[in-house]
Amino acid sequence: MSADFPVALVFLLGAVVVPLLHGRLRTAWMLLLPVAAFACLLTLPLGESGQVELLGQTLVLMRVDRLSLLFGYVFVLASLLNVIYALHLKDTVQHVAGLVYAGSSIGAVFAGDLMTLFIYWELTAVSSVLLIWAQRSDSSFRTGLRYVLVQLLSGMFLLAGALLHWRTTGSLAFGQIGLSGPAGVLILIAFGIKCAFPLLHNWLQDAYPAATPTGAVILSAFTTKLGIYALARAYPGTEMLIWVGTLMAAFPIFYAVIENDLRRVLAYSMNNQLGFMVVGIGIGSELAINGAVAHAFADILFKGLLFMSMGAVLLRTGTVKGSELGGLYKSMPWTTGFCMVGAASISAFPLFSGFVTKSMIMSAAAGEGLLLTWLVLLFASAGVFHHAGIKIPYFAFFGHDSGIRCQEAPRNMLVAMAIGAALCIGIGVFPQALYAILPYAVSYQPYSASHVVAQLQLLVFSALAFAVLMRTGIYPPELRSVNLDSDWFYRVLFASWAQRATDALQQARATFGRMLRSTGGRLYARIHRHHGPQGSLARTWPTGSMALWVTTMLLAWLALYYLP
Repeated sequence: MSADFPVALVFLLGAVVVPLLHGRLRTAWMLLLPVAAFACLLTLPLGESGQVELLGQTLVLMRVDRLSLLFGYVFVLASLLNVIYALHLKDTVQHVAGLVYAGSSIGAVFAGDLMTLFIYWELTAVSSVLLIWAQRSDSSFRTGLRYVLVQLLSGMFLLAGALLHWRTTGSLAFGQIGLSGPAGVLILIAFGIKCAFPLLHNWLQDAYPAATPTGAVILSAFTTKLGIYALARAYPGTEMLIWVGTLMAAFPIFYAVIENDLRRVLAYSMNNQLGFMVVGIGIGSELAINGAVAHAFADILFKGLLFMSMGAVLLRTGTVKGSELGGLYKSMPWTTGFCMVGAASISAFPLFSGFVTKSMIMSAAAGEGLLLTWLVLLFASAGVFHHAGIKIPYFAFFGHDSGIRCQEAPRNMLVAMAIGAALCIGIGVFPQALYAILPYAVSYQPYSASHVVAQLQLLVFSALAFAVLMRTGIYPPELRSVNLDSDWFYRVLFASWAQRATDALQQARATFGRMLRSTGGRLYARIHRHHGPQGSLARTWPTGSMALWVTTMLLAWLALYYLP
């Protein structure tokens, strides 16, 4: 295999073969693909390759640098975990869709121009929606339609921005773009949809909980992190992103606390963590960019681990509603332990991955004098401990005993969760291994006494607050309900407007039809009166009368002709 062979093709071509294989041969083939892709990554030389001339432009299929390699590594690693997690499935559609989704995400990461990025961007949308439709229910079909429409809309913004950027600059190179013109704004909107910016985020909470147990795990790894990569590539240091990210980190906490569907809680938690990354990209310093992409790396692992644990619960119990669960630690002790590791990681406990990545963003914000942003991120850190660090494991595995007794998760799921948990702990204990592959050289030391003590104080007081709220009955109970946020506008308000507009158009159409029929009837009656069998024009006229009318018409014609 050539050293500059596109890594994406390992997955895309490999996915074509999967339907032709069965049993252990299929299992071996799917496990081989991420291993081969990782080996390919290790041989990639830095620089650009795979250049293609099109319409006077040079398309760069492979642009390899430290930023793209970092995301390439974690995407391949996530694809391996996803394959292991889904080995028990007999659904060929999910296996093929997962591999194509991973391959297109990796292809987008290494794209060196906007047109190549657009092609892979759209391929991620088309392949990922199959993981939602694989539920094969009416509700998942409707959810998948909403999801794919939003993702394709993101692609249209990207294409429009790319063409405008080409017209303005004469180049399609995918690099620093900024907000200096309309093209930059359009492309930022495209990336913002993928990153689930505020008011553009509801596809995330709508789609991920509707996917299959394995589909949600795969979805959590790629779409939003591809958006983070694109932002880090094109908009580092864009100040507006600081405030966008600050809002992203804060607002999901309130929704996650009252949400009953635990996979939907994780979707809000993902919004919260994406906010930290967007803040880091907006700050734009080397420490902040390193923190943003390192946290994306860690988030793929610990958020994937949490989605894996909830997927196992859904598989064994048929539900992930907090109001219907509890006491599962008795039936699923291994899954409980792995979920606790994910919860500790996302909560940034010392010796876990979130601690050594999130703190880089917090330190960068403090170093730039962004006091308000730092305080909001501190609040968001406490909030994520509440809804993801405590709420998820508490209501699923502890809390009241729901009486559900089930089997432990399948062995392949446990293996995938074990690897994910080991990586979460390994990064937390040996952060330098991750720091070594970040885009910029790292001199940051996460395990200072002040940082460890401050984080432990935050976690202790957050846990104490949760305990007090639970004991006093103030903490929102888990209720069977549907919580709408900004999707209320298009799922309720806009829908009612559309229904009213449809009703008005139908009424106008009916009224116009009645008027048309009435006018036509009157016109027919008039014509029939004159031209019908008894009409005046149907009678036999005397020759003299005809001669008189011909003479009159001739005189009128002569008058019109000569008088002017």
